[in-house]
Amino acid sequence: MQHKTQLTLSFLLSQVLLLACAEDLECIPGFQQKVFYIEQPFEFTEDQPVLNLVFDDCEGNNKLNFEVSNPDFKVEHDGSLVALKNVSEAGRALFVHARSEHAEDMAEVLIVGANEKRGALKKIFKIESNLGIPRQKRAILATPILIPENQRPPFPRSVGKVIRSEGTEGAKFRLSGKGVDQDPKGIFRINEISGDVSVTRALDREAIANYELEVEVTDLSGKVIDGPVRLDISVIDQNDNRPMFKEGPYVGHVMEGSPTGTTVMRMTAFDADDSSTDNALLRYNIIKQTPTKPSPNMFYIDPEKGDIVTVVSPSMLDRETMETPKYELVIGAKDMGGLDVGLTETATATILIDDKNDHAPEFTKKEFQATVKEGVTGVIVNLTVGDRDDPATGAWRAVYTIINGNPGQSFEIHTNPETNEGMLSVVKPLDYEISAFHTLLIKVENEDPLVPEIAYGPSSTATVQITVKDVNEGPVFHPNPMTVTKQENIPIGSIVLTVNATDPDTLQHQTIRYSVYKDPAGWLEINPTNGTIGTTAILDRESPYVQDNIYTALFLAIDSGNPPATGTGTLHITLEDVNDNVPSLYPTLAKVCDDAKDLRVVVLGASDKDLHPNTDPFKFELSKQSGPEKLWRISKINNTHAQVVLLQNLKKANYNIPISVTDSGKPPLTNNTELKLQVCSCKKSRMDCSATDSLHISMTLILLSLFSLFCL
Repeated sequence: MQHKTQLTLSFLLSQVLLLACAEDLECIPGFQQKVFYIEQPFEFTEDQPVLNLVFDDCEGNNKLNFEVSNPDFKVEHDGSLVALKNVSEAGRALFVHARSEHAEDMAEVLIVGANEKRGALKKIFKIESNLGIPRQKRAILATPILIPENQRPPFPRSVGKVIRSEGTEGAKFRLSGKGVDQDPKGIFRINEISGDVSVTRALDREAIANYELEVEVTDLSGKVIDGPVRLDISVIDQNDNRPMFKEGPYVGHVMEGSPTGTTVMRMTAFDADDSSTDNALLRYNIIKQTPTKPSPNMFYIDPEKGDIVTVVSPSMLDRETMETPKYELVIGAKDMGGLDVGLTETATATILIDDKNDHAPEFTKKEFQATVKEGVTGVIVNLTVGDRDDPATGAWRAVYTIINGNPGQSFEIHTNPETNEGMLSVVKPLDYEISAFHTLLIKVENEDPLVPEIAYGPSSTATVQITVKDVNEGPVFHPNPMTVTKQENIPIGSIVLTVNATDPDTLQHQTIRYSVYKDPAGWLEINPTNGTIGTTAILDRESPYVQDNIYTALFLAIDSGNPPATGTGTLHITLEDVNDNVPSLYPTLAKVCDDAKDLRVVVLGASDKDLHPNTDPFKFELSKQSGPEKLWRISKINNTHAQVVLLQNLKKANYNIPISVTDSGKPPLTNNTELKLQVCSCKKSRMDCSATDSLHISMTLILLSLFSLFCL
């Protein structure tokens, strides 16, 4: 039935060719049919001819040889296509290459199923579109040309022929298009007389798979007399490209304990050959697995899709029992559907067995011991645990919690990220006198939750016994700091304060002695037995040792322990102001021209080191002036300033003006001061005070001085 169908198809095609070309064609070198169709039964019988391929080089077919692209077929010297083994896959295509001493050509054989027979016949009768043979008489016949890629020299070599049925003397063929006069130029050329088409170099289907050229006929003047007619040239693929893995590195992850058949990753390669042929039909396989334990076949790869899946039981995917959690697979990709003649490329797939939290952390012992001195903070013990999970994951990292024995929050526990140990610390100093022992209950968990079938057990809790060691603690002042308010200038020997310090070591019977630690001004002393502080000098609020009215001193309380312990107390004395500073006057020198029109000599200011109300408002006064005439007066400007004014121009001389300034304290304090006044000559805006007359001394000041001496 199969052979009969093949003969029927061949006969129909040959009749079509004869009908189309009988009137116009002479012998055309090459296959007399470019496309052959075979109706495929359920299987081909091995070593049986299935098709007769007709090739004629128009010179006797001397040394004719055939090559077929599919290794499941061969072509005998008489053109019989023979199946070498049973083939059942429908839809295949193969190419037959024929070469003699005078011609070379390529034909395509399509294997179709029974339900495709009618469609195949329709294709056969669509001669104009498929074969380029006109259904009506035309002058130019340009049948499609098939050229295998990667042909070897010599070049140029003939690949086909264009014929013209109507001969015109002097007519010439002209070829144009991409590959001729368009880039890439010069690949094809045509003999303008015979119409032979030749290729000048090897072709690469992966660069250009098809060329669409045009053939026309011109007269001697170059005028087109026929055409253009389309000439299709197809490059036949050869298996000249290996598969390529382009997307590496390939790393996949699978969780330990995953079910058999779990997809890990996909490996895909690329083949630049024709995807419609077996040249690019890839099949995948695992060439090597490292390591080979616990099974040499831990994984399987889908030969068509490239999916890598697990093939062992979940119990064998146990990360903790594996030699290593990393497997390397050498994956091979072979074209030609995986046949031996196919080209192969390899790539490495790295598969990591990811950890899941299927092991609870466990303390290395049930009870830990720690000793700490009272009053000390910091880490006191490191708690150790074991965990069989992956140290790089949250399934291994430990989280510690104090679940009992820490009501005062004196303890904290943190995880050492390097060792996973629990660092137990004292964060609030412990007191031996309150409690000499502490018992903590601590639990450990993982950052990640355990898998449902695993639970935390008794080994995930531990007890810590802490012993507090008694130390000699220093006495403590109550209160600290201590504050007191005193007036400055209190008598020497006055009691400032009696301090009180107690020893926290209540279980030890110790005595306390006091001493001065820092007394910047040297004003104080302390009774070493009872802690009474007294003055040894006058307290002065205006002293540079007093800041913001507060004087600060430090005292020590020392117990009788061995060695003795010391406590420090701070005393702040706030000093109240007393009016013990006379006001001062500024400036004490003034200058004026002897012919001055403005007789306002100077503005005087007063200041006082005391505080209100022992400072301003100040009272400014002049002592009585001698002589019949008054020479100056003083007038108040505000609470702190007054102005001295001359009542007339004076002769060039130095004058001393006695002025008294009194503060507002109770009782008030007065300061008697002389203002030195220089009367100078002024010429051309220049003041000359160098040659003043003899000093004019106020008689009032002289009388006051004599009175003071007399009173002494």
